Order: sequence, then C-alpha cells, then structure tokens
Amino acid sequence: MSYKKYKADKIFDGKQFHANNPVLITNESGVIETIIEDKDAGDDIQIFEGIISPGFINCHCHLELSQMKNVVETGSGLVDFLIQVTEKRNNPEEAIRYAMQLADEEMYRNGIVAVGDICNTAVSIAIKRQSKIYYHNFIEALGFSQERATEIFEKFKDIYNTFCEAGFNNYTSIVPHAPYSVSPALFMLINHYSTGKIISIHNQETDAEDELFQANTGNFHILYQQFHINTDFFKPTNKSSLQSYLPLLNKASKILLIHNTFTHQSDIDFTIQQAKNYSQEIFWCLCPNANFYIEKKIPPIQMLQQNNCQLVLGTDSYSSNWQLNILDEIKTIQNNYTSVALQDLFQWATINGATALDIQNKFGSFAKGKQPGIVLIDHITDDKLTEQSTIKRLL
Repeated sequence: MSYKKYKADKIFDGKQFHANNPVLITNESGVIETIIEDKDAGDDIQIFEGIISPGFINCHCHLELSQMKNVVETGSGLVDFLIQVTEKRNNPEEAIRYAMQLADEEMYRNGIVAVGDICNTAVSIAIKRQSKIYYHNFIEALGFSQERATEIFEKFKDIYNTFCEAGFNNYTSIVPHAPYSVSPALFMLINHYSTGKIISIHNQETDAEDELFQANTGNFHILYQQFHINTDFFKPTNKSSLQSYLPLLNKASKILLIHNTFTHQSDIDFTIQQAKNYSQEIFWCLCPNANFYIEKKIPPIQMLQQNNCQLVLGTDSYSSNWQLNILDEIKTIQNNYTSVALQDLFQWATINGATALDIQNKFGSFAKGKQPGIVLIDHITDDKLTEQSTIKRLL
C-alpha cells in the first residue's frame, strides 16, 4: 500500500496540537493511518508552513439564500432583516441554483467538509447530490398559527419526504425555525417527529425575542403586522424565550442552538438541566459574523465556555455574511475574545461540529480509519491567526 505524508509546523488532530516535527500519514484515499515524528516517517514527506488540521464543519448555513449576497443592508436589526429576506428571496430558480453551486464550491475551497444546512424547499437537492461536501438537511418549519399547524407541518413533511426519496433519509430532520415563528401546536408536531434525531433552532438572536415571551411586547409585532399574522392566541410566559420553548423539544437526541447572541446565565443553567432530564446533547452554534452583520453584537462566548457548553461554528448564509468561511468566523472570535485559545477554536470547528452532526466516525479528527479531509492554515504568529491567515485544502 502506498501512503501520503504531510508535515507542518504543527498538526492539530481534532483535539490537540502536535509539535516537534509531526508527520500525518494517510493512504491514497485520505484515510488516516497515524501521526508520528518525522524521524520515523521515511521518505517522500510533503512539507508545509503553518498548521495542518482536519477539514472544518459548518454547523449552520442556508444554501438556499446564496443568491442574496449584498442584498440585505447590515446593522438593520433582526426584525427588519427578516422582512427584507422574506420580501427579496424569491428569485428565478435558475439564479438560485447557480448561486448555490457557487456557494457550495466556495465552502469546499475554504476547507469545509460538512454542513448543517437549513432548507425551506427542496431546491438544493440537485446541488447536494453532486457536492463533495456532506450535508445534513434541516427542513425548517415555520408558521405562527395554532389553527393551521397541521397543514403547515404537512407541507414541510412533504419536503422532508422529497429529501428522503432523493437518498438523504439518514441525514435529514424537520426542525423549528425560531420561537417567534413557530406556534405551540407546530412545536408539538415537530417534537413528535424529532425522536432520536438531530434538530436545530435559531435562539435568542435579538433581545426582542425575550421581550416577546416575557411581556408580549417589542419589535416582533412589527413583523406580525407586516405579514398579517394573527397573534391573538399568544400568551407571554414571563420567562425567556429559551426557557419557554425548550421543554417543547424534549425528544430529539441532539439540539443545535443557533446564534445565542442574547443568551444569559439562567438560560444556560436551564439548558444544562433539560439535557440531564431528557438525556439530550445540546450544542451552542456561534455565527459571529452574521451577528455583527445583523445586530452588531457578538455572543457571550466566555460565559458559554465557563459553563463547559459544547460550542460549534457556523457561517449562516450570504443574506447575513460576506463570505462562507469558518476560518473567518474563528478570526472574528479571536479578535473579540483574545483569551480564547486557538486549540479551543479549532476543536469547535472540527470534532465538536462533527459530533453535533453525528458524523464523528468519519470527520472531525485524525483518528485512524477516518477520512476527515486535510486543510492547511498559514501565517500563524504566537499561536494566533493573523489577518493574512488563509486556509487551503490539501485533501
């Protein structure tokens, strides 16, 4: 059997760094064999400057919105952002497919090997069937109507079935969009269909979300009025949004909480207790560039770290980002939280993301037998990324 051998200044194996002249060895197909010192690796070693890492995992994206690059203005706040996306997203299907193709190719070039992708339609199936990237498809149900909950759910169940019939049945889930866009009746239907599955939900992306649930006030009523949504059924819970909806999602095996920009300590405590009560794994997905794009704010990352929350990374979509690159999300976190270690950031981008999407048997680390992809990150100074740092796919 012939082997490929890769040497760099450091190798990150998904959990920790290896220094002292490490060499990564794979077979011709990129299946991992081992990491050893160069003195034991023999000849034909490819030598690079920088850090070699497993491919990155993008736990939150909206491929369907790829045609919306530079369409939505920045800093508008979430409610206005949602109105703009809803009103401007309906482009010709050919244009949507072309933009998705470019976005998929961009993510591949940027070292992304797997994506948790939000789907409101089945339009992305053709791109994904041909892609070199692994996709977990989150069929995102939304509808803030008690009376029409069954009708709405059946619509998204049809999309789910279309993905399953296309061969994605083992990595497709029906998920709620957000607490302010899913009625209690629709939550119950989604929960029943989530047993043993991975789900995601947009969580506390704006402070208006908590205001809605605590007092039934705030900017979301502008959204409801804009789209003629009757909210007479809604009653405030006097709790945060997370503490109001999370008990309605107790059957999934894993939950990805997306954004968490306005999450508080009491919400983390509540989440930890629910995870224990229902034997769930809960992951906190950070998309800092999208948070800056929309709300000009970044999540409380140090607080999440201090509580040993399982953190993962996402790019969100081109409607709320300038690029689809996990390395740029890491740079943004590093620039705003200088005490966060690069090893932690790389863990969030690799093994944590793979575990969240339940693909850790193939992706996320350089354990023997895996085929996680191999990327090179350059221009590292004092164990920090620099503005010049780029990512290159080696395999």
